[in-house]
Amino acid sequence: MPLSKLVFKSGINRDQTNYASEGGWFDMQLARFRSGFPEKFGGWVVQTQNAYEGVARSIFTWNTTDGGQIIGVGTNEKMYAGAGTNLYDITPIRETLASPDTDNCFQTTDTSNVVIVNIIGNGAIDGDWVTFSGVTGTVGGIPDAELNAEFQITYIDSNSFSITVTTPATSTVAAGGGTAIEAAFQINIGYPVTTLGYGWGTGAWSRGAWGSASNVPVNLPARLIFQQNFNNDLIWNIRYSDIYYWVYTAGFNTRSVLLSDISGAVAVPQQVSRILFTPQGFLLALGCTTYDPLASPPQYLGYYDPLMIRWSNVDANAGPQPEVWEPSLTNTAGFLRIQSGSQIITAINTRQETLVFTNLSLHSLQYLGSAEVFGLQELSHNISIMGPNAVAGTNNITYWMGTDRFYAYSGRVDALPCTLRQYIFNDINLVQRDLVFAGVNNQFNEIIWFYCTANSNEINRYVIYNFLENIWYFGQLSRTTWLDSGVFDHPLSTSNGWVYQQENGVNDGQPLGAPPLPIESYIQSADIDINDGDKYMLVRRVIPDVNFNGSETVNPVTGAPIDPQAVMTVGVRNFPGATSSIVNEEGQITARDIITTATIDQYTNQVFIRCRGRQMNFRIGSSGVGTQWQLGMPRVDARPDGTRN
Repeated sequence: MPLSKLVFKSGINRDQTNYASEGGWFDMQLARFRSGFPEKFGGWVVQTQNAYEGVARSIFTWNTTDGGQIIGVGTNEKMYAGAGTNLYDITPIRETLASPDTDNCFQTTDTSNVVIVNIIGNGAIDGDWVTFSGVTGTVGGIPDAELNAEFQITYIDSNSFSITVTTPATSTVAAGGGTAIEAAFQINIGYPVTTLGYGWGTGAWSRGAWGSASNVPVNLPARLIFQQNFNNDLIWNIRYSDIYYWVYTAGFNTRSVLLSDISGAVAVPQQVSRILFTPQGFLLALGCTTYDPLASPPQYLGYYDPLMIRWSNVDANAGPQPEVWEPSLTNTAGFLRIQSGSQIITAINTRQETLVFTNLSLHSLQYLGSAEVFGLQELSHNISIMGPNAVAGTNNITYWMGTDRFYAYSGRVDALPCTLRQYIFNDINLVQRDLVFAGVNNQFNEIIWFYCTANSNEINRYVIYNFLENIWYFGQLSRTTWLDSGVFDHPLSTSNGWVYQQENGVNDGQPLGAPPLPIESYIQSADIDINDGDKYMLVRRVIPDVNFNGSETVNPVTGAPIDPQAVMTVGVRNFPGATSSIVNEEGQITARDIITTATIDQYTNQVFIRCRGRQMNFRIGSSGVGTQWQLGMPRVDARPDGTRN
């Protein structure tokens, strides 16, 4: 029988059965499609060489006038800014305490490296960060240089906490350290993921016995951060909290401060859901405290309204003034309120408008250039969005993940047909919906969403929409943020304390100079058959069509030359519910979970196998360092082989 081409439709379809997906691809990991043909994902390297603390939920980049390329990273514990391979801590200081509050505040126990710190009314919570200075002399044998440092605290009570030092104490001291100690407490940390629990201030609190907690569950949201640059500087906010301002210096030796504390600040909103600069220079506060100009005196800090939009002034001469929020007859600061939905979720700028999402509607905020400044129009009702970071835009089209489908806006709202819809939304953790993070990878025409599967509280999977080829594919990868190339040559992402350059190399780059690891990548077809499965097929050989362009020539670990290789697998089975099978050396059919495999390289001409069954599937992948592959159109030598079971 002549050789037959194995031609598969691009994209992955998991919303149909394996049989119904004949002629397509059914499973994959860290692979993508280019012009319809599958290939391995690009690799990644570590951008920064010092780790961040906490879980990153925000990444942002901008250029400065002195040629700097700056990265901002926001985590549930800290805020960072950096350049090159370094990140610098710019977390705001909540409070600095000194004498007499801190006099001889250190308490040691002989042989222990845990030090108790006694500072009345310190306001810290478990996991907060504090920096001490001014400690003099040793305390219980612990050098002062070791105590004059930054620590993450373990909460004991409202007046005490503990820290851990390197050197164990050599004696027990009840109080030490001197009377010149300063303790700089950073702002309280937030939750790394959305946490369900029970707390004060809800339900039956104050109605039962003193000190009793409520039995009504409360939703403690994950800390999310939103960043915008203002010239060289950075403005950022914590969701449902304050707006901060960081002044850029080449030495990165300043910390963020409250925007309301900078010179000239007036009526800055509090408890802001998110900030966003419009192209005209207005800083938006989307979901925030109200401003009441009719009150006497005017109420700068009103109640929190989750549907309120306020914006700062843009002066005709001075330009944008993100610190000025008090509306007047002589400025352009103002506010308006969305009338549908229960809260603003997020917003994104497009070419002609700012799209504002509530929990069930989409609105267009347009600059009018009149006394009203902005106008608001509802574009769609009864839509949904997963979370504040579940939206991304490219080529004047905005894409987002809803709670049960995907959407696109290009002047009108459309639900995107998705061949993975059931597969994704039947296995997604809606409790952690706020963690969903969308990004763009324009080099490969991709919109990517990272999300948590049903059994995970942290991001562990991605789904990709290739908007040029109109196809979907997926895989497993832990990335908590993503930002397309622009300021930097490669897309940036974050995971496990590190900032990564994506699409850089072909390996899993490791931090601190550790050798890279291989990326395990594969793609597997749905079953295909002969004569609609009426007859058995006997597969005798396969002519692979794989190129290894882009592979490394030298193993980065051993220094030896690389012969890039891929593993090809051919499986057969007789029924949809059966395992794959092969013919053993005695000519008997043997059921197996993994069937005929062969290692191929650029010099492999053909692979001889012997498989018999009604259907066959094809898989190609690699797990070696330095390997990059792309599949073309392999040929298979298969012939009908009767109808006997």
